[in-house]
Amino acid sequence: MHRLSEEYEALRKSVEDFAHDVVAPVIGDYYEREEFPYDIVRQMGRMGLFGLPIPEEHGGMGGDYFALCLALEELARVDSSVAITVEAAVSLGAMPIYRFGTDEQRAEWLPRLASGELLGAFGLTEPGGGSDVPGGMRTTARLDGGEWVINGTKAFITNSGTDITGVVGVAAITGERNGKPEISTILVPAGTPGFTVSKKYSKVGWSASDTRELSFSDCRVPAENLLGERGRGYAQFLQTLDEGRIAIAALSVGLAQGCVDESLGYVRDRHAFGKPIGAYQAIQFKIADMETRAFTARLAYYHAAEKMLAGEPFKKEAAIAKLVSSNAAMDNARDATQIFGGYGFMNEYPVGRFYRDAKILEIGEGTSEVQRMLIARQLGLNDL
Repeated sequence: MHRLSEEYEALRKSVEDFAHDVVAPVIGDYYEREEFPYDIVRQMGRMGLFGLPIPEEHGGMGGDYFALCLALEELARVDSSVAITVEAAVSLGAMPIYRFGTDEQRAEWLPRLASGELLGAFGLTEPGGGSDVPGGMRTTARLDGGEWVINGTKAFITNSGTDITGVVGVAAITGERNGKPEISTILVPAGTPGFTVSKKYSKVGWSASDTRELSFSDCRVPAENLLGERGRGYAQFLQTLDEGRIAIAALSVGLAQGCVDESLGYVRDRHAFGKPIGAYQAIQFKIADMETRAFTARLAYYHAAEKMLAGEPFKKEAAIAKLVSSNAAMDNARDATQIFGGYGFMNEYPVGRFYRDAKILEIGEGTSEVQRMLIARQLGLNDL
């Protein structure tokens, strides 16, 4: 997989062209206004990006998860707000319904999610929970007269409050098993009474993406909105995040490579002391390190995706890819900002956005500390 097939390369090139021709000229204005780019999302929907790993019988493109990762990398080379909108809509919104949903749930939601007509979201994180998902969960759901009654709050939920948000998968405590909370996932359509979407957060980065807090107050949905088996919500979440970490790694590689792209252009044009600053070895070494990080991180997510598609265990590889790639994104964003000097601190330059966007990659879908914990566990160190 390290050498792309013609089909993968054609997809990569088409998304690269779209990102440079359509996204790059306008995304800075969306970012400054903290405005969701509906027009760009519609165009990505027409390209089929939201349906890349969804089978054709469900309205998708019939591709695979690696195809999604290639698209995310190319989008993030230009802008991460657009990339995370696709990543969350597919990995967290559509894929759980495809993986765990009933035939009726797939028929109801997947065609519209795969086309980008609607966006899906996943309500997992809670204001007091963080990485301790089961221990910090307070949202509950109880059966009453053939309906789930949901109460609780979710935090930092991507794609949850747009005009085209269609459904949110909500993780909730539905009982107790062996003294531990029984966690299940329930699909809640947008607009359901008792489901309230807060104002969008004021964020450091990802300013053109949608992130909100959600609250549920006696929110009622039919019993058949249960996603998969009752009590399997936490296991579903773990599988979803293992796959999502590869996607976030691809997005991180895109940001890291975008820092290289922007820096190469800048150091050829910017002159100091009579010659382009790219002629100075200090700058050359910095960019060489940046390219090395991006290259290495790309190999890591390619390898994780390869194992996943082969049906082999990939938890450790996904954690390694996510850790290495998010570190590369953060380090490259810092170095690119330094290369640009004062201009790197201006939002009109992409590296300014890249710097603001990079930090969340070390936090979202599992912090760097959680990735290290997972890697150590896979090495058997928890058994000592």
